[in-house]
Amino acid sequence: MNDFKKLGKATNYSFEYTPDVLESFANKHPERDYMVKFNCPEFTSLCPITGQPDFATIYISYIPDDKLVESKSLKLYLFSFRNHGAFHEDCMNIILKDLVALMNPKYIEVWGKFLPRGGLSIDPYCNYGKPGTRYEQMAEHRMLNHDLYPERIDNR
Repeated sequence: MNDFKKLGKATNYSFEYTPDVLESFANKHPERDYMVKFNCPEFTSLCPITGQPDFATIYISYIPDDKLVESKSLKLYLFSFRNHGAFHEDCMNIILKDLVALMNPKYIEVWGKFLPRGGLSIDPYCNYGKPGTRYEQMAEHRMLNHDLYPERIDNR
């Protein structure tokens, strides 16, 4: 038996922004730095002006401290943006803030690679490094260099 509210249960999808579905669990290796990366190639949200859908691949990478995000809860959380009206940049910053509040990671970055609409694609990037630690400097370095060697984009 697990302590998670969603894991192993029938899935109920919320069609409205629902941060309270996020769940975390204890990091069994807090003494070691390691990166966890999630790729969500089916992210959707709505343009707050036109109501048209926006599609993206979302990349979330983080170095955990004491907690990690439970993956099914993250899937349900990201799905909850489906009918949420927000600009691309706002969505990425909301995701970052919610995950920092949930896990208090050493370092985290969220990068959205949105499909073009009207001939223009938008790829907002945001990150966070725990203040007063080397991860704060890591965040600054990554912000300045995050697109220095862009990866191949295969979602558009």
